[in-house]
Amino acid sequence: MIRAASVTPYEEEPEMMQMDRRPCLDEFEKLLVRMNTPRVMIDNAACVNATLVMIDSARKDGNLLEAVQVLTDLNLLIKKGYVSSDGRWNMDVFHVTNMDGNKLTDNSIINCIQHSLGTIHNTRFKSIDGMTAIELTGTDRVGLLSEVFAVLSDLKCDVVESKVWTHNGRIASLIYLKDCVSGCPIDDSQKIESIEGRLRNVLKGDNDIRSAKTSVSMAVTHTERRLHQMMFADRDYERSPIIKTSGEYAPSVSVQNCLEKGYSVLNIQCKDRPKLLFDVVFTLTDMQYIVFHATIDTTNNGAYLEFFIRHTDGTPISSEAEKRLLTLWLRAAIERRASEGVRLELCKADKPGLLAEVTRTFRENALNVTRAEITTTMGTAENIFYVTDAVGNHVDSKIIESVRQKIGPDYLRVKELPLTHGNRPKTQNEEGGLGGTMLLSLGSLLRRNLYYLGLIKSFS
Repeated sequence: MIRAASVTPYEEEPEMMQMDRRPCLDEFEKLLVRMNTPRVMIDNAACVNATLVMIDSARKDGNLLEAVQVLTDLNLLIKKGYVSSDGRWNMDVFHVTNMDGNKLTDNSIINCIQHSLGTIHNTRFKSIDGMTAIELTGTDRVGLLSEVFAVLSDLKCDVVESKVWTHNGRIASLIYLKDCVSGCPIDDSQKIESIEGRLRNVLKGDNDIRSAKTSVSMAVTHTERRLHQMMFADRDYERSPIIKTSGEYAPSVSVQNCLEKGYSVLNIQCKDRPKLLFDVVFTLTDMQYIVFHATIDTTNNGAYLEFFIRHTDGTPISSEAEKRLLTLWLRAAIERRASEGVRLELCKADKPGLLAEVTRTFRENALNVTRAEITTTMGTAENIFYVTDAVGNHVDSKIIESVRQKIGPDYLRVKELPLTHGNRPKTQNEEGGLGGTMLLSLGSLLRRNLYYLGLIKSFS
């Protein structure tokens, strides 16, 4: 009797257990989805002059960088931001506008933000299909870009996209190209060797035999991340400028330790510009620091950023030498993308050798290109160049007009960027404030985030 009673339930037990456990499994699966899927909220009503983007997610190293990258790759400006990641959860709040400083009203952009941030763990870099990537680093000089593009034109290489940064006398460029004749990526080993060899000779010039580097890759990467890494590997942060700069982007960077909380506190004050937050957060992430709390504030006078950071092993910065290094790294990261001089915008039907022609005109007029963004869209070249004279001074308007006439005034537009000195925002010490003390306590950061997420009524 006892034996018979024990057999029947045993045979039926798997099905009964499945029925009993199914609700538990469903709830567990929901929890896993909830933990691994960020909750994204976009609010156009809470702030008068910006759109609020709020992200609530399980804490994971690198999430902050991915979120900032999504917003900056959409050409959005982050005017304010609050980050808090106590325990296992992370809350980020960003006040964003378009490039004109207005709220976001384009539903396609809003939907793109929600989709991209909602799948942040699966974020992929912009794909540049069918292109060969060339990386260049070396000593900058007037006319260098003209020589680079002349070599590529001579070798029948079509430059489809490129970004060029200069800093402290060094240059880094990532160039995406294809074969002019076939329109395909360049995979012929002999041609690749020829490209590398000739470009290396151009970069070496007369006095850069050791540090000039070229490499060819088919790998997909995030261009601006890679440019930071290339310049860091070139140790641009240790070098001194070889041309005059205005100094208006020179950042004030300080690092202190908050021993009672086990954080290092990083404060940055500098002139605001697009993608500033991305450059700072990427550098911290790439240098193996984790941001636990942060506040970002921008005004007409500048940007004020504060980060509570630790190493990936959970420890704060322990030595003065490391603090000095981190300060150098961040200053370089901020200055690399600083736009000195006059902005020239070229919009013209693309053709073989166009870049070589344009940059040769710059060289013949002794214009130094401090930064460049090259893109090709539907057969049209849409290029941006930032230029100064040979020693970093403002370019005479007559020279700019002469350049326009040679290239075509209908194709080359001019946007002045003032090279004024002494416009660096005042530090808190200069304003009679709190100096190097923290801008916001950890408690106020958390309360502010809870307020913007609608979980409390006030953060005051």
